[in-house]
Amino acid sequence: MDLKLIFIAFIGLFYCCNSQKEGNECINKNAKHCGECIQAGAKCGWCTDPDFLKQGETVSSRCDELQSLIKRGCNETLIENPLGKRTILKNNPVTDRSKAKAETENQKLKPEEITQVQPQKVSLTLRSGEPQSFELKFKRAEDYPIDLYYLMDLSYSMKDDLENVKNLGTSLMNEMSKITSDFKIGFGSFVEKTVMPYISTTPAKLLNPCTGDQNCTSPFSYKNVLPLTNNGATFNTLVGEQQISGNLDSPEGGFDAIMQVAVCGEQIGWRNVTRLLVFSTDAGFHFAGDGKLGGIVLPNDGKCHLENNIYTMSHYYDYPSIAHLVQKLSDNNIQTIFAVTEEFQPVYQELKNLIPKSAVGTLSANSSNVINLIIDAYNALSSEVILENTKVSNNVTIEYTSRCKNGVINKGENGRKCSNISIGDEVHFNISITSKGCPNNTSPEIIKIKPLGFTEEVEIILHFICECDCHSEAVNNSQVCSNGNGTYECGACRCKEGRVGRECECSSNEVSTEDMDRTCRKDNGTDICSNNGECVCGTCECKARENPEERYSGQFCECDNFNCDRSGNKLCGGHGRCECRKCICDPMWNGTACDCSLDESTCLASNKQICNGRGRCECGVCKCDDLKFQGPKCETCPTCPSACAEHKDCVECRMFLTGVKKDVCEEECNYFTMRKVDTKDKFPQPTDKSYPLTHCKEKDANDCWIYYVYTVTNSSEKVVYVLDKPDCPKGPDLIPIVAGVVAGIVLIGLALLLIWKLLMIIHDRREFAKFEKEKMNAKWDTQENPIYKSPINQFQNPNYGRKGAVL
Repeated sequence: MDLKLIFIAFIGLFYCCNSQKEGNECINKNAKHCGECIQAGAKCGWCTDPDFLKQGETVSSRCDELQSLIKRGCNETLIENPLGKRTILKNNPVTDRSKAKAETENQKLKPEEITQVQPQKVSLTLRSGEPQSFELKFKRAEDYPIDLYYLMDLSYSMKDDLENVKNLGTSLMNEMSKITSDFKIGFGSFVEKTVMPYISTTPAKLLNPCTGDQNCTSPFSYKNVLPLTNNGATFNTLVGEQQISGNLDSPEGGFDAIMQVAVCGEQIGWRNVTRLLVFSTDAGFHFAGDGKLGGIVLPNDGKCHLENNIYTMSHYYDYPSIAHLVQKLSDNNIQTIFAVTEEFQPVYQELKNLIPKSAVGTLSANSSNVINLIIDAYNALSSEVILENTKVSNNVTIEYTSRCKNGVINKGENGRKCSNISIGDEVHFNISITSKGCPNNTSPEIIKIKPLGFTEEVEIILHFICECDCHSEAVNNSQVCSNGNGTYECGACRCKEGRVGRECECSSNEVSTEDMDRTCRKDNGTDICSNNGECVCGTCECKARENPEERYSGQFCECDNFNCDRSGNKLCGGHGRCECRKCICDPMWNGTACDCSLDESTCLASNKQICNGRGRCECGVCKCDDLKFQGPKCETCPTCPSACAEHKDCVECRMFLTGVKKDVCEEECNYFTMRKVDTKDKFPQPTDKSYPLTHCKEKDANDCWIYYVYTVTNSSEKVVYVLDKPDCPKGPDLIPIVAGVVAGIVLIGLALLLIWKLLMIIHDRREFAKFEKEKMNAKWDTQENPIYKSPINQFQNPNYGRKGAVL
């Protein structure tokens, strides 16, 4: 098979699949009644006009996009299109009251009298696909009450830390009084599960797990030492009585303690205010699954098991999981501050990332910096607002957009939060809720949204639009629907089970009988409803298209409005409409694809002639009769001489009596009127004439330039304006030329001599300098010449000077 055909088929399949995916949701739903239609999408409407449907259209054709229904002829007043709405039920303003003002008036606001979230209750009526939004305002109140519970690891390694915590109560009270006038503090401690292998179960170790230390108490899982109180001195006294304990392994059972602190609200004394849990340790933690080491397999039940303020079920339930802790801390609006030593700071930093509204501070070796750590962590936690919502059903989605300080706008997951909020700052959240369809239970759904760590919340009541308004006017067992075989509702019949047809006129068992199918075949053919519909009760009901503008029609669904010829990738060229696969063109257009314009203005040349008089106008385009002429309006001729060259010989002979046509000038050159001008300035200009001008410059036989202007007037008269004197070139002046050449030769010779003389001088000076240098460096040999012989000979008697010598 041709690769080109395969490629075209693939592109067609791709287009088909994508168009189906992105098609009209109203038609794709194939809604049988008004309630199904309005749930198909926010753009869908239902036409209740009884006479709306045309031959071949199904009941589902009443459901379409609003603009499409109006185009198809449905009166806008007869279209069911219910819309959602928003109602604010409780909208108390946020509290605008300062701590200084409260102290001046000696009137402290109760926690329940402080409002930081507005509104408090909203009712939303949702239609499928149509979002409903409302604005949530949060303002951080000044002098807001705070409950702080200090949960401390009392394993032996924390002995030095306990000494510093004993005076924590009054010191922390003093510091927190700068933030709030209503502060309570509590204390709890933990060690580990009281089973092997976490602690030693020998009797001696159960009494004193710390070797050689008489002040060490028996191991325990968790103690609620002091419920929340506003008496710092009591905190100091009770904490001062605490003793260190011990265990065997390094990780501690802190998660058991955190769970009990979160769920035992009555024993801890939590109020409906800001709740802070400070978790202080110098070790890691056990979590869900670690209990198997001690034979504990039951998952933590997340319930309170304090008896006499002691956790009694540590040996029975496993450690809680991190997800379980996150849920309980969030449910009870508790913000956690992990005060840990530097060694374990990375571990708890990862834990913080899993627990919303939590902070991590680095504890010094002996916890001496615990107060500053708590203050810094509280400021960090309270400066951030994060919204969370209760669980919603699968058919409801919530989107958040935050408008924070300095105009910062966050969307998506970051739209839930705002940071760097100071006391008195006001931030806004836009909350958009969308329904994707009616729930199985049509009763109202309740959602609650609140800032993490705060007890205030917004209650949202969701109502769902599942039926049209006209549903209330439905007539059961209507005579319109084949004598009671259906309910007449919103302009159409909703058939009883087992009945089909527009008016429920047929039994579903009779629909596919041969007799009924025969009436749905055109010209007794084999195709039922031209393969473009279904035969229902002997009548063709044409199937819908994804594109609302495209439709099948006709008694046998044999017609459509989209299979006509196209031009420029537009149906009927964009200049007509498609009816039963044939283009019906607009006025001034013709052709099978309405692509032939009958307007001849596009063929009109500058001389006001159609195609310059050299062709005919077809579909708005010039068709030149003489093939040598080209261009949109037959104005150019590539093989023809130019207008200037065409008239040059006649202009030359008539004006100057020269040229190749001087002998036949009178016979061949009388087709134009010639007018003389004495200067070029007198040539006609384009602004002077309404007809085109051709300015020419040509050479004559004597190599002189002749200037003329050729034009054709509106009366078709050919006129040539000629300059009466040709522009002939002047001959050369020989004397200056010869003198210049001679002078140039002489100058060049002198220049060459000077250059030669200069080079010789330079050469001589270099040689002389070389000689002088060699002369200075010469060293003459001063030794005796070896071949030189002196002319004087000396002889000596060998016995001269000896004693006793005989002469």
